[in-house]
Amino acid sequence: MLTFKDIQENKAIHTYIKKADASLVALGYTEHSFAHVTMVAENAGYILETLGYPAREIELVKIAAYLHDIGNLVNRVDHSQSGAVMAFHILNDLHMDPAEIAEVVTAIGNHDEGTGKSVSPMSAALILADKSDVRRSRVRNEDITTFDIHDRVNYSVKKSELKINETHTIIKLKLSVDTRYGSVMDYFEIFLNRMVMCRKAAESLGLQFKLIINEQQLI
Repeated sequence: MLTFKDIQENKAIHTYIKKADASLVALGYTEHSFAHVTMVAENAGYILETLGYPAREIELVKIAAYLHDIGNLVNRVDHSQSGAVMAFHILNDLHMDPAEIAEVVTAIGNHDEGTGKSVSPMSAALILADKSDVRRSRVRNEDITTFDIHDRVNYSVKKSELKINETHTIIKLKLSVDTRYGSVMDYFEIFLNRMVMCRKAAESLGLQFKLIINEQQLI
């Protein structure tokens, strides 16, 4: 049975993630490499584990999260769909069960805010984990004077935390933002669609989504 560790140690997958991120470097995007996909895998797994989903489904959502951005190797546009097709071929070649491949491919194909929907628990967990990864270390531009809005917003986030409450009714994204680099309005300008997507994903899991920036609840 294919495991998350197997995926992490696969040399071909390692190459695809690395090369996909190289394309985004050329386009001036924030980090989408191993730090990002590993964090997304951990948070997606945390969501389903906390909500009591089966161990195998937790393993599968981590696999989906680790693979979710490989479509950037093809093109940034529609990368969720191209990534889903790539993941299908990779996992099929690794002899994963077709029913499990279907779950992983569906989650990957629905993670992007342009076309994605929370059509399964795995897709919802992946959406929440992916869209909540906002942090200073994702910024690659070292010249603050040339930051675009995405750089400013990510660089302004000193700390982020995704947490489900004890009664499993609320999921909170808590951000500590240094407003010298990016304002709360900047955050909403580029992330409003993503936060709406997170709210819908949370609702599909029976949770209420809350966004808290500098101890102020905004959603």
